[in-house]
This record gives sequence, C-alpha cells and structure tokens, in this order.
Amino acid sequence: MNASVSLEISDYLNHGDHNLALRRLLDYCLETHQHTLIREAITLSQKYRALHEASQPNQAKELLHSQTLQLLQQIDAALAGPPHQKTELVVCDQITKKYAHGNFSLSPVSLALSSGEILGVVGENGNGKTTLLRCLSGQLALDGGSVAFPQILQADAYTVRGYVAFIPQRIPKWYGLLKDNLHFSASLSGLKESENELMVDFMIERLGLGPYAHLNWDRISSGYRTRFELARILLFKPGLLILDEPLANLDINAQQTVLTDLRFLAKSAYHSLGVILSSQQLHEVEKVADRVLFIKNGACQMHGPQEQSASETVLEIESAAERDVLAGVLESLSVKIQFNGGYYTLFCGQNSAETILKQLINSNIPLKYYRDISHSTKRFFNN
Repeated sequence: MNASVSLEISDYLNHGDHNLALRRLLDYCLETHQHTLIREAITLSQKYRALHEASQPNQAKELLHSQTLQLLQQIDAALAGPPHQKTELVVCDQITKKYAHGNFSLSPVSLALSSGEILGVVGENGNGKTTLLRCLSGQLALDGGSVAFPQILQADAYTVRGYVAFIPQRIPKWYGLLKDNLHFSASLSGLKESENELMVDFMIERLGLGPYAHLNWDRISSGYRTRFELARILLFKPGLLILDEPLANLDINAQQTVLTDLRFLAKSAYHSLGVILSSQQLHEVEKVADRVLFIKNGACQMHGPQEQSASETVLEIESAAERDVLAGVLESLSVKIQFNGGYYTLFCGQNSAETILKQLINSNIPLKYYRDISHSTKRFFNN
C-alpha cells in the first residue's frame, strides 16, 4: 500500500477527522483516473452524508472506516507511477499598469510561480491586489513588462483563458439549478455523457454541495456560491488558479476548509497546479502560502516567511493594561509600542519573544492575545 497515502488518511480517521479523511479519499481516487474507483468514492461520500443527515453519525463512521481500507488498496495499485514533476507555470517580468482616470498605478512587478506553489497577495483595500491578479489572468492589458506561460506553446488570449482560471470576489449571477450549471460547464470543458455525470457528481461531493445541488442562486448563500464557482472552474482542469478574496464571504470554518482544499490541490503529487490568492485574512493565508507578496500603493514586496530571518522581533498583543503601564514595564528593554485599534504592536529590537513575554508575565500584565509577527507581512501594515 502507498505508505504516505495510507498514513495520511489513517491518521485523519484515528483522530476523528472523518470529513477530512473522506475529502482526501476522494482526491486520491480522482488522481487514479479510474472511473469505477472514482464512482465508488462518490457513492461512499453520498452514503456517509445521508447517514449524517439522518442523525446517524456512528453508522456513518463505521461505514467510512469499513470501506476506506479497500479503496486505499485500489488507490495504491493505480498510483504506482512516478509523481508529478515541478514545472514553471507563469513568469512575470516588470509588469506595470496605470489607469487613465485616477492616480493609481501598479509599479513594476516581477515574479514566477511553479506547480505545487501557493502565492498569497495581501495588502489594504485599494492598493492594487485585484489589479495585479487581473493582469496575471490576462483580463487587463499591460502598460509595460510581460507575462509568459512556459507550458503554453502559443499563448494567445484563448489558450491563456483556458489555462488560467480566475475567480473574482463578486461572482456573476447564474440562472437555473446549481447541478445543471455544473453539467453545462462540464460540457464546455469537453466532458460528455457518463464522464460528464461522473465529474459533476464528484465536484458536488468533494466541495460539499450535495444539499444545494437542486437549488438556484437566490437560495444559496454567498459562501456556497464561492464553492460552486470553484467546482465549475475545476471542471476545466486549469494549470493556474487565481482567486480574488475567496474568503470574503465565508465563515471561519468554511475559510479553513477552502484554504485546506486549495493547499491539497496545489500540493497534489500527481496533478498539482499553481494557486494565487488575495485576501484580507492575513494570518490564514500565511498558514497555507509558500510565499506572500505584500502590496502597498501599487508597489510590491515579496516575502518568504520561512526563508529569511527577521531583522527584529515584532509582537502583537491584546491587553487591558494602559499604554503607559506597558511602556514602563518594557522601558528597560527599549521596546517601541504602537497602538492599532485594540492591539498593541511591540517592536522589540533583538530581544527574543520569550524575553518580552517573561517580562510582561512577571509584571502581572494581563494578556488576552499574543502573536509573534516577526516573520509575518502583518508588520508591514504598521509602516
């Protein structure tokens, strides 16, 4: 049995992460390209969901455990080939964009992204995140520089749109039933008859759209509209996925699910793709992104939180203590304090986070929240 696949899914099951185990089981079955195996996983998901809807969680758990081993054995036999090789997907060289009306302009940006990588784009509203994403997706003409797609032989507008999938923050309204729209998108992507039915059923189960498949736009929340759009886009099998504020309309649990799924998509061993996403949810994006690009007033700064050491320790805390009290406690450590509407940002120089926390605790300073942002782009927001 494939040790990594078996270990991953078994670990989820043993710790009670049943929904996550089922999602990964669906993923690995899809990667086999075996329609019979994919259908078995879909059927398992449908039965599991039906048992939960009937308030029978124990039976659902038993069903999942009993059928997982058999599916894993079949997955192992089908995924015997070599994993996907990392390939360069997009290369941007000094791209710029200036609007005819207004003073905003996107300063020269250069970046490259390969399969299996996630790039997070963060920054305050109105600073150019959407402009950058639309330039990368080919929706805006450039004023300078170039965007190349090494995996496309002839990168004309038509092929780029098929290769690069862009999901805007405001999803255009669709008409009819959710499932019918997915079937239509599958047809446009070249899927016919039984394969069309199979892949639509797969996307519905994989993205948790089962209870909403026979509803229309007006009866579906904005969060599930986002999931629908992701399902629709994935039917086209893009090489590069670009999402503008995909977390904006999701609750905290749904945010975690979507981010986890995006990471699974990007890191797939056999069908990886590149993901670029913008978001105001800075901490959440930094958890899944390989690199983060901070953009301010149209100017970009690349930042790799795991790749470079911080020049100083920067902490973010929430405390009921007054600023003057904090300043007195930390005066001997030469800490600069900045107040940011409910939080204090502490610029601590070469003092370690442990040293600062020890000083605060020993001085009986109440702490409600603490985060080390020394390696986070959050520290740029204070400049």
